Amino acid sequence: MKYRCRMPADRPITLGPITSSDVGRVAAFLSANLNSRVTPEAWRRAMGPGWVEAPNHGFMLTDDDDVVGAYLAIYSQREIDGRQERFCNLAAWCVLEEHRSQGLKLVRAILRQPGYTFTDLSPSGNVVPLNKRLRFAELDTATAAVPNLPWPVSGRVQVTSDLATIGRQLSGRDLEIFRDHAHAAAAHHVLVTDGGQSCYLIFRRDRRKRMPLFGSILYVSNPDLFHRAQRQVSRHLLLRHRVPVTLAELRVVGRRPRGAAMVPHPRPKMFKSDHVRADQVDYLYSELTNVAW
Repeated sequence: MKYRCRMPADRPITLGPITSSDVGRVAAFLSANLNSRVTPEAWRRAMGPGWVEAPNHGFMLTDDDDVVGAYLAIYSQREIDGRQERFCNLAAWCVLEEHRSQGLKLVRAILRQPGYTFTDLSPSGNVVPLNKRLRFAELDTATAAVPNLPWPVSGRVQVTSDLATIGRQLSGRDLEIFRDHAHAAAAHHVLVTDGGQSCYLIFRRDRRKRMPLFGSILYVSNPDLFHRAQRQVSRHLLLRHRVPVTLAELRVVGRRPRGAAMVPHPRPKMFKSDHVRADQVDYLYSELTNVAW
């Protein structure tokens, strides 16, 4: 998400955590100043997914009672190598232009929280060099663009986006992920089955050059089946979801899909951790699933 700024102001600004009582006014601030396509209610829901007991919803800057800046944080707890790892996803960052000089206080406040792996999965261009100075590492986001076509298909492969069907057929960790994200605003769900095998997909709708024509895959439970059923998935995304092009990061889907072209300049994603490797970072439990911008 974008960070907006201009000139410093002279008046003192207060820094503090975004608490439950602040969610409404921060949501209204982000809708008015960052992205009006996301309603205040949608911002409010994005701040309260309920995945884990969170210490805050990020940090904000206030001038008296007016919100003049905010940096959302979305928290989760994941099992990595048999241990519980706490994640803090840096989501929307917005500071009114006249308070530019105060903006870095929000970043520092979030990163001062000990014991977290931090992710920034949608940094804008001016945030990337800042993150690098803060010792964030870049993920390999090599991305293939797959044209979705109405392929004639036959055989036993089935593809559905019916939530009730998906909920009945999933089990184990994939069922947990589905239940956690079933109502996440930006998460769209697809289940592919072939005999006794299944592949659970989550994708989000994305814009490129302001064109809402793309579906970015965020999670694939069974990359081998995904590639075997590529034509069925492509047909389903086009006809069921009206998505002309699928964007598939190779680190998510395993390898380049058939007939795909590599995207010349894929969007960056970054993380900062003392104990989690790049290959252990995914895109679940984040603004990518929670905010449909």
